[in-house]
Amino acid sequence: MPAGMKPLEKFLKKQTTALTRAGGFVGGVSDKASGGTGASRRRASLSRVVPFFRETSPESGQAREVFSPDSEDPPSWPSATGTGLVTLPSSANGSGSGSGGGDVRSPSLSSDEQSSEASLITETSSSGGGRRRRRRRGGGTPLPPDTPDNLTLAVLDSVAGKRHGHCTETLLDDFMLTHPIFLTVDRLQQVLLQQFTLETEEKGGEGGGREAEGERRERGGGGGETEGESEGVMDGAERKQAVLNVAFRYLDTYRELLQEEGERSNSFPKELYMCAVQELSRYPELVEDVLKLQRWTEILHCPSDEEKESRKKQVRPLFRHFRRIDACLQPREAFRGSDEIFCRVYTPDHSYVTIRSRLSCRVGEILALVREKLQYSEDQPVLPGNLILVAVTSAGEKAVFRPSDEAVFTTLGVNTHLFACEASELDSLLPLPEEIHWTPGDSKLHDMSAEEVANQLVVFDWELFSCVHEVEFVCYVFHGEQSRWRPLNLELVLQRCSEVQHWVATEILQCQSLPKRIQLLRKFIKIAALCKQQQDLLSFLAVVLGLDNPAVSRLRLTWEGVSGKFRKQFQQFESIADPSRNHKSYRDLITSLRPPLIPFTPLLLKDLTFLHESCKTFHGELVNFEKMHKVAEMVRIIRRYRSSQLAMDTETSPSHLQTKAYVRQLQVIDNQNLLFDMSCKLEPKDT
Repeated sequence: MPAGMKPLEKFLKKQTTALTRAGGFVGGVSDKASGGTGASRRRASLSRVVPFFRETSPESGQAREVFSPDSEDPPSWPSATGTGLVTLPSSANGSGSGSGGGDVRSPSLSSDEQSSEASLITETSSSGGGRRRRRRRGGGTPLPPDTPDNLTLAVLDSVAGKRHGHCTETLLDDFMLTHPIFLTVDRLQQVLLQQFTLETEEKGGEGGGREAEGERRERGGGGGETEGESEGVMDGAERKQAVLNVAFRYLDTYRELLQEEGERSNSFPKELYMCAVQELSRYPELVEDVLKLQRWTEILHCPSDEEKESRKKQVRPLFRHFRRIDACLQPREAFRGSDEIFCRVYTPDHSYVTIRSRLSCRVGEILALVREKLQYSEDQPVLPGNLILVAVTSAGEKAVFRPSDEAVFTTLGVNTHLFACEASELDSLLPLPEEIHWTPGDSKLHDMSAEEVANQLVVFDWELFSCVHEVEFVCYVFHGEQSRWRPLNLELVLQRCSEVQHWVATEILQCQSLPKRIQLLRKFIKIAALCKQQQDLLSFLAVVLGLDNPAVSRLRLTWEGVSGKFRKQFQQFESIADPSRNHKSYRDLITSLRPPLIPFTPLLLKDLTFLHESCKTFHGELVNFEKMHKVAEMVRIIRRYRSSQLAMDTETSPSHLQTKAYVRQLQVIDNQNLLFDMSCKLEPKDT
């Protein structure tokens, strides 16, 4: 575990421990299979989202139970369909895991009302060779566990209409959204090219992959075949069209990410195009597909010229780097690894150098740029030795990066800064002075209307949420292909959630006047109401949780000054944020809303994390495709949230632009100890 394990990371670890004690875990993914080392490889930004851990008040010393990960009873968790929950059976009820796992049941939303007739997967080990069968009740994906290559062949069969024809669209979507978990992009491309170029003279089977497919069918593992369907082998035209259809779906799903990779990804459509052109004389029916493939090669090559050149001229601002009003007022665009940013890297004496770097560059490259800058610095007469890169939070916590780490900029906390130093200087690193001290004063928020602030919060949240590619949710939790695609935009959404929470506490605690503080409290409750009304649940819950911060909730005189109407409204909001019964109030609310809406993203990731940790991804060499189906279902829910476009704000008055700039560049204090000191100075303990 890296230095300074964060609170939500501890929460996830406690959840794992509690569920293991209860006998509920089917088993986790092995490090080799999952491409990581579990929690130690989890991206750091999720751990900075505040609400899912126990907060201890320095004032009372008592643990304030915001969420209790220590419960002996394993909690209920949402199913992929959003209509129920998936719970893991306890060993107490006689359904604990055996040698390979256990049943996964989908009870109702209430943790005390369980349905035994929901989707059921039963895995049994046969006496011969450890083969597994599945028994199903209800709907679901038709594919049994199989090897990654054979799953690709089964998808091709489905697209060609030979098998699983009734669920081809869902099956293909499942495969495309989740294949990075169990099958690398390079291997997928290789299998598709091999299947496209196979000859059709062999009737009994076509290559090693087809033999494996025949063996799999003989085992009886393909429980999803429709009755009366032919098990015949695809002819040449069918196979080639199926390969092209799968390739088009792959290119469409990952278009933006593939454009980012340039020649590394463009070689696949080129090779497939050249193979298809050679086959046109034998299969003239492929002409439309070949023309479509040619267009795809052109699309993926576009960014290498004008678009890439124009993007090089931009400085892409992150939240906390180089506050530029002109940049923050522009509509937010998705970050890509090749985007260049300016960043300050500090030295132990708090001087800094400014470097220009790719967002995805390695730590070793950042240190090389810093070393080059220091070489020509007058303030650094002696060139330092071997440097390390350290992230230092405003509370003084330190995390040392490895030279091979990539894309570290988006993982930084709200007030976390990068320091370059020698290993011997690590203990002497301190937060920047402005992060330790605070200056009392009136907030600019007093001069802004709650309606305008709420509107700007919603617009900015929608821009950020729209920038997140849906596959980032999968890569964030499962670490599929690790360095291939980074969840850069998702990490910024999580950072924003934490930022809004601390913004609420900062504005209230910096206000010295009691009447003005009461006014701010009322304004924040109204802002939360407006965000809820506009279906921005990210900022709605972030504001509520910010008001629920122990440093704010202890301000008795301030809360007593708020009218009963506002206090009652805030109590209703607190009930929605209540995590009991697996966040039932929140889930009831979000299921009643229609898109467009902005969900509370940390809870989505918590659900995906539990799904990942509670079910095996691999059984030996076989992929648990039922798990992939549930993951894809959750991604489709996220897709539905964005199926309609939010009406964007276009007003350009000076006051409007001032509010817009304020909301997009929030000044916050994220040191909880400092917030408590501020709170105690406003209202001492004996008042």
